[in-house]
Amino acid sequence: MPPVDFFADLLNPDLAFLPKALFIAVMSAIVCGVIGCHVVLRGMAFIGDAVAHAVFPGLAVAFVISGNLVLGGTIAGVLTALLIAVFSQNRRLKEDSVIGVFFVAAFALGVVVISRAPGYAGSLQQFLFGSITGIPDRDILVVGLTGVTLLLVAFLLHKEFVAVTLDREMARALGLRTFWLDIVLYVMVTLAVVISVQTIGNVLVLALLVTPASAARLLTDRLGVMMLLAPVIGGLSALLGLYVSWSWDLPVGGTIVLALTAVFLVAWLFAPRHGLLARYVR
Repeated sequence: MPPVDFFADLLNPDLAFLPKALFIAVMSAIVCGVIGCHVVLRGMAFIGDAVAHAVFPGLAVAFVISGNLVLGGTIAGVLTALLIAVFSQNRRLKEDSVIGVFFVAAFALGVVVISRAPGYAGSLQQFLFGSITGIPDRDILVVGLTGVTLLLVAFLLHKEFVAVTLDREMARALGLRTFWLDIVLYVMVTLAVVISVQTIGNVLVLALLVTPASAARLLTDRLGVMMLLAPVIGGLSALLGLYVSWSWDLPVGGTIVLALTAVFLVAWLFAPRHGLLARYVR
C-alpha cells in the first residue's frame, strides 16, 4: 500500500480505529522512549520485562469486568512489587529469584483469569501480541493524560533520577531519597507498560522500553540528546510498524518491534563513534 493510501485511511471515518491505534502507539513509544533511557542506563531491562508480566492479571481482571485497563494493570503491578519487597527480606534468596517466581506467577494468573472471558483465544491473543481494532474511545483520553503525566514527572525528577543512576551512594549522601525515587520509577515503568499493551502486546512491550533507548545510547554520549532521540526513534518506528501492519495485514506489535530492531541494528553498525564500522575504521 502506498503511504498516501495509508494516510487517506487515517482520515476515513469508517476506519476510526486506525487513528486511535496510531495515537496510542506513538504516545506509548514516546513515553517508553523517555522512561526507557533510565531503564537502560540503570541496567533494569529484567525489571521492565518483569513488570510487563506483573500487570497482566490486573489487565485481565479489568477486561473481564469491563473496567479501566490502566487502573487494573497499575494495581496489579504495585501489589506484585510489594510482594517481592516482602519476600526479598529472606536473604537466602536473591531478589532476581523472587522476581522470577512472582512475576511469572502473576502472568499465569492473568492467563487463568482471562480464560473465563468469552472469546478466550481472541482476547488472549489481543493482550499478548497487540491489536489495532480493539481500542475503546475512553482509552484515548486515559492514555493521553497518563502519557502527559509521566512525561511531566520524568521532566520534574530528571536531575534526581540521573543522580541516582550515575552514583547511588553520592545521591544518598546528598540527601536524595533513593528508595522512594526507585519506587516512583518502578510505578512509571508500570504505567508505561500498561498504556502500551493494547497496541504492542504484553509479550513484546519490553522492546518499547529498551530498544529505542539502546539505539539512542549508541548514537550519542550526551544524556539530554539520548532522551530526545529515544522517543523520536520510538515514535517513528511505531508509525512505520503500524503502516506495515495495515498494508500487509501483519500483527501490529510484531511489525513495530521489527522496525525498532532495524533502527537498533543500523545504529549498532553505523553510529558515528560507537558503531561497528567506526570502531573498525579506528
